[in-house]
Amino acid sequence: MTDSKVEIEHQTVLNTSLCGLELTSPLVLLSGCVGFGEEYTRVEGFSNHDVGAVILKGTTLESRFGNPAHRVYETPGGMLNAIGLQNPGVDQVINHILPTLDFNSTRYIANVSGNTVEDYAEVCRRFEQSPIDAIEINISCPNVKAGGMAFGNDPAMSAEVVSACRGATSKPLITKLSPNQTDIAENARLCIEAGTNALSVINTLSGMAIDIHNQKAVLGNNQGGLSGPAIKPMALLKVHQVYQVAKLHKIPIIGQGGLVSSTDAIEFLLAGSTLLGVGTALFYDPLICPKINQGIITYCQEHNVDSLSDLTGRLQLNS
Repeated sequence: MTDSKVEIEHQTVLNTSLCGLELTSPLVLLSGCVGFGEEYTRVEGFSNHDVGAVILKGTTLESRFGNPAHRVYETPGGMLNAIGLQNPGVDQVINHILPTLDFNSTRYIANVSGNTVEDYAEVCRRFEQSPIDAIEINISCPNVKAGGMAFGNDPAMSAEVVSACRGATSKPLITKLSPNQTDIAENARLCIEAGTNALSVINTLSGMAIDIHNQKAVLGNNQGGLSGPAIKPMALLKVHQVYQVAKLHKIPIIGQGGLVSSTDAIEFLLAGSTLLGVGTALFYDPLICPKINQGIITYCQEHNVDSLSDLTGRLQLNS
């Protein structure tokens, strides 16, 4: 067998799908980490072709300036961010940004946020006629009609958002679940019943940094979302918990939270992930995705795995 044929056979191990969308890699670039798909293409050697899909920066109905500085703070094993959903608004994204993207070679997924259920539905409705391949719903935003409680921390509110978005678009819906809640599996169940086609698990953990010299919070928003390797143990547990519900309905999970290596990738697959989200790792190494892909291929070769679906949810718990 020639080297090129071996390479092709190994590469096909990475082929997977999401809600009927064929992908050439299980890796998905996460929202907020790559701008609107173009940010890292300026880095020599980087290519969106190394991943299965790119989730674009969070988009709202109207433009938003985001939070005051500081917005990002590095922590041991991760980073805090409080960007505040800075974006030009959905119409600007559809009319001026999407036309610059190459939809022939890369899957692009919109990320939708809102202050009200109606906001979410309207943004989804506007994306309906766009070339976007799917829509991710970020339900970790505050519900201004309910005293600022995040939609994602209340299962009933989460399901209400999903249901409204389901009625506004025929595109595949992916619901991004927050770890900052009591029962993430129950939230997942209600979101599935409301019509989501896939789940992203998990969003960032809430955190804070303090400047001891001026005795103030470092972030302009006082608190932010913690990402990076520090949250991986929590993310694995949440993926495993959600998988117990998702597998009953054949709902795929995009596992994410501190994934920085192929070993991490295999852990997320075993816990129940179908796809693998890469985000903060890009800040450490912008060229990490081909390395993760190759590591997955090597693992599958060593363990005689023909398809990544054979690994999903194969975790064996101790009795």
